[in-house]
Amino acid sequence: MVNPKFLIETKRLIIREMQQSDYDALCRILCDEEVMSAAYESAFSPEEAQNWLNRHLKRYEDYGFGLWAVVLKGTNAMIGQCGLTLQPWKGKELLEIGYLFQKAYWHKGYATEAAIAYREYAFTVLNADSVCSMIRDTHIASQNVAVRNGMKIIDKTTKNFRNTEMEFFLYSVDRAK
Repeated sequence: MVNPKFLIETKRLIIREMQQSDYDALCRILCDEEVMSAAYESAFSPEEAQNWLNRHLKRYEDYGFGLWAVVLKGTNAMIGQCGLTLQPWKGKELLEIGYLFQKAYWHKGYATEAAIAYREYAFTVLNADSVCSMIRDTHIASQNVAVRNGMKIIDKTTKNFRNTEMEFFLYSVDRAK
């Protein structure tokens, strides 16, 4: 097994690049109907999950970042993914903190812990001026994570994902000057 690149450590988490051996754990997120209905209206197929993983492996090569595996210390279990991606918003490309976790790990503060770590990574390592999170208007739990990450709603728009129109809020926070 290839040793994945270590990136961030928090009190309870190790956050590292995903690798092909994370596919099964990733499917426990992306192929779970309940998990994905909140964010994307429906679960991914196993093939769509593999395509998702391939896109992030390519993003590591192209940008040096993407969504990374969130691993629980002590168990080495991949419980989620969190990281940075460049996402379109009304004709601009914004640096977004995104996160998705297995349902068994919801409401335990892991998403907030990882998202805060990425905000700091974006500001200190990437020298970003701001970061955002694009969250469906119905996804209250993710909105709460954004608020705990110091973000506020600054915009709203409709996006089409898999032929479904969805309303999204743009949460954002600027780097302290």
